[in-house]
Amino acid sequence: MKILFNNLALAGALCLLMTDCAQEGPPLPPSLELPKPPTDLRATRKGNAVTLTWSAPTNTTDRLGIRTAGLTIICRSSKAQFTSCENPVGKLSSPASTVSRSRKKKSAKKTPPTPAIVESFTDTLPESSGDQDARAEITYAVQPQNRNGRAAGLSNIVHVSALATLPAPVDVRARLSGDGVALVWRGAAGQSNGKATGQAPSIQYRYRIYRRDEASGKDAIAGEVGMSSGEAPPNFTDTGFEWEKTYSYRVTGVTIVTGLPEGELQVEGDDSSSVRIVAHDVFPPAVPAGLQAAFSGEGQKPFVDLIWAPVVASDLAGYNIYRAEENEREKIVKVNSDLVKSPSYRDSEVTSRKAYIYSVSSVDSRGNESQKSESASEAVP
Repeated sequence: MKILFNNLALAGALCLLMTDCAQEGPPLPPSLELPKPPTDLRATRKGNAVTLTWSAPTNTTDRLGIRTAGLTIICRSSKAQFTSCENPVGKLSSPASTVSRSRKKKSAKKTPPTPAIVESFTDTLPESSGDQDARAEITYAVQPQNRNGRAAGLSNIVHVSALATLPAPVDVRARLSGDGVALVWRGAAGQSNGKATGQAPSIQYRYRIYRRDEASGKDAIAGEVGMSSGEAPPNFTDTGFEWEKTYSYRVTGVTIVTGLPEGELQVEGDDSSSVRIVAHDVFPPAVPAGLQAAFSGEGQKPFVDLIWAPVVASDLAGYNIYRAEENEREKIVKVNSDLVKSPSYRDSEVTSRKAYIYSVSSVDSRGNESQKSESASEAVP
């Protein structure tokens, strides 16, 4: 008996020395392992594709780390609010990295918080779901489950417009010129009107043109045009690009609802196929016009003043001046060594009792030179 008592006392002493035998506070009830529902669900729509994103839960409802995660159920409804997921439209396996390690006693050393893992799911709306009611919406939520298929509830509710979108434009073509990138395409049949009538709030349709810089991969809206009722195909000329870069263009139809209490609503349809353009500048500026020549220099060294209308071009670098003698028209020489920056020039290298013929060209920053202008002549007494 004494030996047994001594063994028990020794075991108790050993237990007190071991930290794993110690228990802080009252005993905790067993965890149900229910993942905490997300509160940051977001939804975006393009055409019939709705993309949902949210932060994957890492803790249970009783603030413990998730040891074994189950599926996440994707819920969609035509109701504005719902509390249960009756007909899921998808199921998603939770990423393994969200599963917590075994829940040990916290270390005294602080560790930085683990960044949240963003999950996503893309739902494709059925073709019959398109609505012409500007106020109609589709509602989404997600429901993370444990390994036994049990859940604590739904995430926050999000809404997207149920408004029907336009089909993707087709046959997009692009042509590069000195004026810009000219785009033309065929639009959606039966949607040629710029504004639907007889509805409140009103629905408008437009085309949005996207330009992608292939070097950086960045998209920019090049412009928008309304849908006309004429027979001419829709078109747009982009002048906001940079020369010597490569771009791809695409066009999408946009349904715009105005007059809503919460403001304007825009729903983009599907994109057209892309068309690629290499913006290599081989296009000279416009030919100068209105050239005039006037002799001056009575009682001093003679000279001829030239003036002309300025060429309007964002990349204009300057002008070249050409001259020939009246009796030797084929011997044309350029009289300026550097580009002339302003639309005027004084030629002091003239000789008395000769007549001269002048013409002017414009040059851009990449060295493209226009044709020579119409000539102007002047005699030096």
